[in-house]
Amino acid sequence: MLDHNIIQDEEVEIILNDLLEIHGYDFTEYSKASIKRRINRLFTLDRFTSFAEFRYKIKTDAEYVPRVIEQITVTVTEMFRDPMFYKALREQVLPTLGTYPFIRIWHAGCSTGEEVYSMAILLKEANLFHKSLLYATDLNPQVLEKARKGIFPLSQMKQYSENYIQSGGTNEFSKYYTANYDKAKFDESLREKMIFSTHNLVSDRSFNEFQLILCRNVLIYFDKDLQAKVFDLFEQSLDNLGYIALGSKETLRFSSIISRFKKIDKEKIWRKIG
Repeated sequence: MLDHNIIQDEEVEIILNDLLEIHGYDFTEYSKASIKRRINRLFTLDRFTSFAEFRYKIKTDAEYVPRVIEQITVTVTEMFRDPMFYKALREQVLPTLGTYPFIRIWHAGCSTGEEVYSMAILLKEANLFHKSLLYATDLNPQVLEKARKGIFPLSQMKQYSENYIQSGGTNEFSKYYTANYDKAKFDESLREKMIFSTHNLVSDRSFNEFQLILCRNVLIYFDKDLQAKVFDLFEQSLDNLGYIALGSKETLRFSSIISRFKKIDKEKIWRKIG
């Protein structure tokens, strides 16, 4: 017997179709198991009593849709996440990027912005910030708004500081933010080189040529076909000797573009060679 408090596979398809047809958000090629889990979580959290009621709310209430998008897209992140990855960026990528007259970096799926601020700090410390631009994009306008503000919970700073030191940081991490009650507000000068914008990896096209693209822990939620599409988009968006950085569970290894890249570090960084 079906549990009527759980959204079934065919109902998930209906919801995804409504989001696409009515509101223009395309989740049809995301990992089905992951989407189903999140939709069910939202259904339970917001105490809907039936699928019909849930669907009606999504179809007719434009103000509710951002909450749906926020719940479906993943926003788990932290500053200097996987410190050895940032150490590899410091030691193996930034010295090369420093030889360019100008550096464009794309954070694709930037979520609430912790990784963008981490990158800005790396660039400052490598004395490259003045000639860099960081493009931070996400499908979800709510998380972009958070990223733009650069305000994070003060309770996270101990962890972020430890990550920063393990990544090779030598300053006092606290010099980059001001503590105010339970919040840490990052220095506004870090935002001077950041451009925040909505961008849908599924349907939007390349919008610049970058020397470094970071897309970490986003592709694990996409199915294989969509991953292939996104890799093609990244290749089109990348300078000839540019770098792609992925998350710890992601790889270019089985992609159609792998022949034009070489892995330069075990921390999931590849360089375009052809």
